[in-house]
Amino acid sequence: MKIKVLGPGCAKCKEAEKVVLEAVKESGVDATVEKVADFQQIASFGVFSTPAVVIDGEVKMVGKVPSKADVLSWLK
Repeated sequence: MKIKVLGPGCAKCKEAEKVVLEAVKESGVDATVEKVADFQQIASFGVFSTPAVVIDGEVKMVGKVPSKADVLSWLK
């Protein structure tokens, strides 16, 4: 499973990355988490508001920090 956290590094983007990493660790799912800060890469997903979370190429959330419960439900 490939997870991308999209954002330039603002406080909310860092919080989103932290929540995703905690959820992956808690779930035990084999996943790689990548932080994407490049605006062209972010826009290539059709995302124009950050933070955003993409799992296996599918945009799951845009413009807000997901809850850990949200992320855990996406990992199933």
